[in-house]
Amino acid sequence: MEKIIEIKDLKKIYGEGDATVHALAGVNVEVSRGEFAAVMGPSGSGKSTLMNILGCLDRPSSGEYFLDGRDVSKLDKNELAEVRNQKIGFIFQSFNLLPRMSALSNVMLPMLYNSHEDLSDEQARQRAEQALISVGLENRMHHLPSQLSGGQQQRVAIARALVNRPPLLLADEPTGNLDSHSSVEIMEIMHELHRTGTTILMVTHEPDIAQHAGRVICVKDGAILSEESGDSPCLRRDIK
Repeated sequence: MEKIIEIKDLKKIYGEGDATVHALAGVNVEVSRGEFAAVMGPSGSGKSTLMNILGCLDRPSSGEYFLDGRDVSKLDKNELAEVRNQKIGFIFQSFNLLPRMSALSNVMLPMLYNSHEDLSDEQARQRAEQALISVGLENRMHHLPSQLSGGQQQRVAIARALVNRPPLLLADEPTGNLDSHSSVEIMEIMHELHRTGTTILMVTHEPDIAQHAGRVICVKDGAILSEESGDSPCLRRDIK
């Protein structure tokens, strides 16, 4: 199956001398197009560093990272920003919506920076409206974030992540700020996206949420501990 993510011997080192920290110590991971995978690990395991690199928010100290067939591990900040806009949709734990903009305006925002599609204002608006309809918010398009529940705000964030039609969706603790009912609703949306072919890589510390993924990538001490479904070590609450 075609790979959308391929990383080889990825290392990330912070500091020097006695203060050196090996946040990633030679990680190798592949994610196939259309896969739904989760990344888990205890605090300080390196999973956040890994996701920052996978999201083109940071660069590795060494190693290779191929995203959708392109080596992005050595790109500069401007090139990484362009790749992020084209290739990756982000969902954050804290939603990251602009408080003074409506749901519709928040979803339209990524299209302002999309230099690869020459969309008219009306085309951008229609696409944003369709994205909000797809997550069940057709009656909340003109509400401000403060007028929406946490689950509804996360739906807006999902619509925003999808509006540029990226091949990869990165979800960082997407249910971390939600109650159990809203968490179930968000995971239902994630499953529907996966069924329609979206590739999803999700970071979570919640075993119940990780079990929604087809594969769990377990990270510990900057290395991959296991990659499996079912009885992954990271799905056991006693991992330290």
